[in-house]
Amino acid sequence: MIDLQLIRNDPELVRQSQRARGEDPDIVDAVLAADEARRVTGRRFDELRRRQKELSKEVAVARNEGRAPLLVCAAELASEVKAAEADQRTADRETRRLLNRLSNVVSRDAPTGGEEDFVVLEQHGTPRDFTAEGFAPRDHMTLGRLLGAIDVERAAKVSGSRFHYLTGVGALLELALVTMAVERACAAGFTPMITPTLVRPAAMAGTGFLGQAADDVFRLEQDDFYLVGTSEVPLAAFHMQEVLDEERLPLRYAGFSSCFRREAGAYGRDTQGIFRVHQFDKVEMFSFALPEQAEAEHRRLVDWQKEFLDALELPYRVIDVAAGDLGASAARKFDIEAWIPSQGRYRELTSASNCTEFQARRLGVRVRGTSAKRPAATLNGTLCAVPRTIVALLENHQQADGAVVVPSALRRYLTERSVLKPTAGS
Repeated sequence: MIDLQLIRNDPELVRQSQRARGEDPDIVDAVLAADEARRVTGRRFDELRRRQKELSKEVAVARNEGRAPLLVCAAELASEVKAAEADQRTADRETRRLLNRLSNVVSRDAPTGGEEDFVVLEQHGTPRDFTAEGFAPRDHMTLGRLLGAIDVERAAKVSGSRFHYLTGVGALLELALVTMAVERACAAGFTPMITPTLVRPAAMAGTGFLGQAADDVFRLEQDDFYLVGTSEVPLAAFHMQEVLDEERLPLRYAGFSSCFRREAGAYGRDTQGIFRVHQFDKVEMFSFALPEQAEAEHRRLVDWQKEFLDALELPYRVIDVAAGDLGASAARKFDIEAWIPSQGRYRELTSASNCTEFQARRLGVRVRGTSAKRPAATLNGTLCAVPRTIVALLENHQQADGAVVVPSALRRYLTERSVLKPTAGS
């Protein structure tokens, strides 16, 4: 939620942000109108309450002959107070409803444009020249079948499309990646968390996932629960309606969870393999910080992501996502895209978002310091989205015979295997 005072003071800034996102700028004016109605009804309620208190004092000291008309007035005034209070609550709800329709204010540093208008900030590693090595790279599904690591056919029989089994060494590879990611997060000062995957509407709405992303969320209507698409949701809501001590910040959590996404907008995209699926596991970094710490913390999250991908010896690039491609909560977002040889292009592996005070305002997470209580800033960053990381690992480290070399940093988590070899039946 955007600070209402910011909208009052600089409505054009918020209008410009809405335009940059490709969203409706007229909501800003609707918010201002609702806010004015809220303040008018609030003033009327306060004035009627003041008169009611004064009248109560008069009734208390009135003699018998003057008491009756005062009681009539008191009854009439009580009705007016009740109606004014109802009007005030209605105006409050309408203001909040409209505020919730506004996405976060885009950072002035975010590139303008849509999905294809990102800016490449860094590039690390060099994609292998498979032609020079004398063979064509296999895709991850071919490699997964050779290794006995991935089974989508049986998953389709059990659950439908966009599901998969990780089998044999594939299952071990997930456990190794998760353990490596969590260990590195702990070394960086994160508290490890295993989070709920079912959350109440307040948690999902508070993190901003029931707006533009609502179609991508699985809901259990009978129980009024949502399945999380990322552990960002339960991590952000962990301190919901709490006041944090300023000296404790930044608070950093590394959440491991299964994640569920409908992929509603992905019709016809990545239908083969495990790059875009309905269920996957992920290690997510999350920070509660002071607003003035947020930009530096954002960069730190990206640095930890880069260190993890460097350890996995993957070629990748860091991009600055354009305003029109940002999620509702993010003021700015950096994605890291790994090179996928079979596709001949970079694909998103991780993202890191600075949500400034947007989520904290919705969730009631505030900071107590020397000054008045104020909202915290929240930030999130993927450390390891397992299926996509497996895709990148298999394809970038494959050999001509279908074997896959295990990066040295990962070997101790994978029972010291240095090479994953095709199974006898492949």
